[in-house]
Amino acid sequence: QLQLVESGGGLVQPGGSLTLSCAASGFTLKGYAIAWFRQAPGKERDRVSCMTNTGVTSDYADSVKGRFTISRDIAKNTVYLLMNNLKPEDTATYYCAARRFLCSPRRTDFTSWGQGTQVIVSS
Repeated sequence: QLQLVESGGGLVQPGGSLTLSCAASGFTLKGYAIAWFRQAPGKERDRVSCMTNTGVTSDYADSVKGRFTISRDIAKNTVYLLMNNLKPEDTATYYCAARRFLCSPRRTDFTSWGQGTQVIVSS
């Protein structure tokens, strides 16, 4: 059974950094693309970044380019999202999601989801 578990969220001041983790079980990252999405209260769930099964990174959302970095550790079967220079508008629940092989811009193309981890950027 495919399972994704996010961790690493919390409260951080503007300009600070956080690293989110997405631990996968029941499947190997070598066969799946993993994306990070985020959803702020009252807003749509938007894709932040994605990495294919071969480790190719897709384009980042314009709002996070130059500040966020997606990476993975195959041995740990875990995908990370390093978030630097955080802004209040980055406040959201962050989710990781999986689909076979390739990334997709469509949320509905991802078949497995984690429970989410909350990030609050506030002074």
